Parts: sequence; structure tokens; C-alpha cells
Amino acid sequence: MSQELAREKERLLQAQRIAAFSANLPLHDLLTVYLKDDKDERRRSMSCALIPNARVEKSLSRPEWDLMIGSGGPGVIQFGAGEGSRTEYFRHGNDDGIEPLILWRTFDGLWDPYVEISEEFRLFHNLFHDKKTDRFYKLDDAGNEHLVATIESKCVKIRLLEIRQFCAVRELHLAIYMDSVERSQYSLSDVGLAEGGGNHIEALTVYGLHNGEVPDMRDAKAFSRLLAKRLVPPLPKEKSGVWGYGEPEPARFVDFVIDLDQDGNEVTSTSSEEELNNYFGRNPERPHYLTPVFFRKAVLDKYYQQSGKYTVGPGYLRCAGLWGMSLDNHLDDYVVGWLGDLGRDLPYQEQLHWRSFNVPPAGGMSQTFFRQQILSEWADTEHPEHLFKHEYSALANDTQKRLGWQILLPLTSEDQHYLRGVRPPPPSPCRGQKGLG
Repeated sequence: MSQELAREKERLLQAQRIAAFSANLPLHDLLTVYLKDDKDERRRSMSCALIPNARVEKSLSRPEWDLMIGSGGPGVIQFGAGEGSRTEYFRHGNDDGIEPLILWRTFDGLWDPYVEISEEFRLFHNLFHDKKTDRFYKLDDAGNEHLVATIESKCVKIRLLEIRQFCAVRELHLAIYMDSVERSQYSLSDVGLAEGGGNHIEALTVYGLHNGEVPDMRDAKAFSRLLAKRLVPPLPKEKSGVWGYGEPEPARFVDFVIDLDQDGNEVTSTSSEEELNNYFGRNPERPHYLTPVFFRKAVLDKYYQQSGKYTVGPGYLRCAGLWGMSLDNHLDDYVVGWLGDLGRDLPYQEQLHWRSFNVPPAGGMSQTFFRQQILSEWADTEHPEHLFKHEYSALANDTQKRLGWQILLPLTSEDQHYLRGVRPPPPSPCRGQKGLG
């Protein structure tokens, strides 16, 4: 057999496609759950459904799809006929508990069809839909964005972790379906294959591969059709990430440099509030909650560069409505935070970020921060970036009151982050440091 015929035989057997369909599925990968791929020599489509755990064995008894593309919407079923009949409404149009994860919406040719992801799944994970890119994002407790799903005209992908978390609480399995047809200009006898085929079951995968002849077609003489189904189990409920199932993950805390010993070695301490000393005598052998911790000024660069998400104000840092922390950013060369605040107010990932900029104490905190935090006095900032923002807003308010219009063109909501991102240039290495000794 020539190399060309051998390649045609391999393509018709679809062994690589079967292996890829049955391969390991990493939790953090985007999984293809809908696909339309039509080319001259092949036709491939994929879809998915959510199967009740109790129906797994029945679903695996055959490779046929349990839910066809376009079905799964609300509908009614009439049981019986005549006087004894009854009609019931079902959310997904069936009484077997199978429901769609992806819905194919059509409008009888009046409007363009499109694909959407189950509303319950989107609400379950509180996904943000970026309508410009048709991408769906999830925020973690630290405010980091995670891409969970993408929609294209002929392809939908969803991260497996979120699917299995959803299925855990709902007690469902994810079913992935594939229908793949390969066509060849050679006959089955040319490539050494026989007509027919059969079904195969391997663990949670079932597929059927069938070969046939199509003598009436000009561009093909033979074809093979692979009909496959794979079920993916849910995560254990305690791994669903939903409060109430299992024990919450223990809080983690970073150790920060708080001093140097007599030999110049760094002295570190945990930032866990429960393990630190306080004014009531808790853990007197440990450093105090209000131990100042010093950082290079560049620790704030990350937040200035993402001013649409973070706000750096005089004496505070905030990530939208997720978290915030008091800090001393009134110094020229350093940022100072309380040891206990670092552990209590910063998510663990942010603590790691701050630890990379941590330095031994260098002088003292600013007069402004000391008066505000320790003496509970009102103290204006003297730092130029904060003064500029205050005066900018004051000018806008004063001219609006006195003139009826703002002398400066008001910033649009899309441009507000530019003002929040204003900051002074990097400190000079030769500049002195002012602070409390």
C-alpha cells in the first residue's frame, strides 16, 4: 500500500481523534463544548449536556447524543390521550432531567442565530460578560480576573473547573458529544477497510465508528463516521467552592521582615492577627499588631498601572469593593504598613506581592500617618500626588458653583482612571528621607 493510501486509511480510522477525545482533561483548561467544523473532506460537530448522576449508566449504553443541538429549551409534554391525558410544563422540555449547558437560539430566519451559555451556570459563578469580546470572567477574592468561557461563531469553550464545580452542587455529569465524518476519494477496498463497524465502551467514554461507501458522490467514494460521547464526573461537593460544603480552606499568611538583628540578619514575623500581640496582652512574646513594615515605593506600581481596578489614595489602597488597607504613602522613598493590617486586609496573593518589595525598617513613618493612625487627629497630606488630585477636584467643584460650568473639561467615566493613576516620578537614590525617627 502506498503512503498516500496508508494516510487515507489512518484518517478514516480517526484514531487520533478518538485518543484526543479520551485524553486527560486538566481542570484549568478551556474545554470545547460546542463546535461546528465543516470542510470539504470532513464534517465535525461537538455539543454537550448535563446528565443526572442517576442516568450515567443508561447514557453510556449507546453513543447517540442525549440532547441534540437546538433542544433543551422550555416546553410542555402531554401524557396520555383523551379524558385521562395531562399536560405538564418542563423547564428543559423533557422529563428525564437532562438539561443544556449551551443553548442554540434560532428565530426562523428572521434574525441571526447565536449560541449562549446557560443562565444558571453564569449566575452560579457570577460571571462578567465582556460583550465586546464575548468572553466571560470570574473574580477571585483578591480581585484577579480568570477567563472562564469564550464564545465564537462556531466554537464555545468553558473552563472545566467551573463546570465540575457547578455539576458537584447540582449532582450532574457533563456529557461531551462529538459527531465526526471523514470523506475519501478512495474506496474502502483501496485503503484496506471493510464496510460496517461497531461500538466501544472505555470507562466513561462510548463511541461508535462506522465505515461506508458513497458511490453516487463525485468528490468522495468512502466515508467513516465517528459518534462519540464522554461523561465527566463532578468534583466532590466539598471542592465545589460553595460555602456550606466541606470545611473552608485555612487562611494563609506571609512572614514579613520587621527588623535586623545585631549581626545584620533579617528578623521576620507572621502577619496573622491571631498570633500577634495587642494592647490587651494577647501573645505578649510576639511582635505587636502595630509593628511598622517597610516596602520599596515600587510596591504601588502595580496598582497605579491598573487604576481602573485599584485606587491609591492618601493613606489607603483599595481594590473596588473587594478589599482595602490603610498605608503610609506620604513618604518619598518608602511605603509603610502595619504588620497586622498586612495579614488581615490583604489577600494572600497580594501579601506575596508586597513581600517581594519588603525591606528592613528605614527611618520612621510620616507625621501625617502617625497623627491620623495613632493620635486620631485630622492631618492633611503634603504629598504632591494627593494634593494635585484634591486641588483638581476642588477647582472643578468651585467653578461649577461660581460659574455654572467647569473650567476644566469633565472626565468621562472611561477616563476617570487617568486621574486616579497620577503619581510622582520615581524617587532619586540620592534623595534624603523624611519621617519620624
